[in-house]
Amino acid sequence: MHRSIYFSICLFSLAITPQVFAETTTDVENLNDEPAKTPLRTKISNKAQQLQTQLKVDARAAQAEEVKDPFQPLNRKIYQFNDVIDRTVLRPVAVQYVEKVPQDVRGSYTQFRSNLGEPWNVVNQLIQGRPARAAKSLGRFTINTLTTLGLADPARRLGLSHEDEKFGITLGYYGVPSGPYIMLPFLGPSSVRGVIGSVVDSQARPQKYILEDNDGLYWSDQFWRVVDTRSELLDVEGVLTGDRYAQIRDIYLQRTNYTIAEKKGTEQDTLFLEDDFEDENSDDVPFSEDTIESSPDAP
Repeated sequence: MHRSIYFSICLFSLAITPQVFAETTTDVENLNDEPAKTPLRTKISNKAQQLQTQLKVDARAAQAEEVKDPFQPLNRKIYQFNDVIDRTVLRPVAVQYVEKVPQDVRGSYTQFRSNLGEPWNVVNQLIQGRPARAAKSLGRFTINTLTTLGLADPARRLGLSHEDEKFGITLGYYGVPSGPYIMLPFLGPSSVRGVIGSVVDSQARPQKYILEDNDGLYWSDQFWRVVDTRSELLDVEGVLTGDRYAQIRDIYLQRTNYTIAEKKGTEQDTLFLEDDFEDENSDDVPFSEDTIESSPDAP
């Protein structure tokens, strides 16, 4: 999946460059039309400051759209592209996957993938300064691997619950702002911080090293990983009505901020703030913690 992340970032960069260039060109043309007003150097400096301000934003669902989603015109085009891929390829495959593969087999595969991620969960929890939580994750990995090769979850019955970790969440735990919301080709909802975190996460997956020399197995694993993730959303996708783009964006931002707050122990103060329901899109956003994972795999 790390190749997919790099590819999507490159596509987003190529897509956004003409937009930024066009805005800069417009500024220069305005300068030529009004030479006495603002020097070119000042305009370029203002544009750089504007970009810097956008990158410093900590995007939240309750914010104005121009603050949390300044690239919305481009993001919507990428969303439409992703939606076509999802409707024509990914969702039909996911439906067949659910219909043809027994639930026990699907559950074992999901658990196996989850278990492979436990060592990276431990690393993130140690970075966050949560050694007790890291010990539980390490215990989960040890018990599940030794008893079932990670295909089942006996550790949960011992009180060792799963807590998924990503490096982008760890950055947020230490107060690194998310930057504006961005929609990545193929990979779905993210942010500047999320992209950085995804690149780091991709280097920590065991599959990267186990299957590095076998591209066929590697891409097969990544394909079924995406299909399995998509299949888990089939039961909840019907709650999205109206402006699906805006709802997916706000659910993603709300869930990401809640996850960070939960790890800090401040979720009661940060999740359902009164302001969260004043956004123009929030009145008809049916929030569910399981609807959109903080993951680039969602379409």
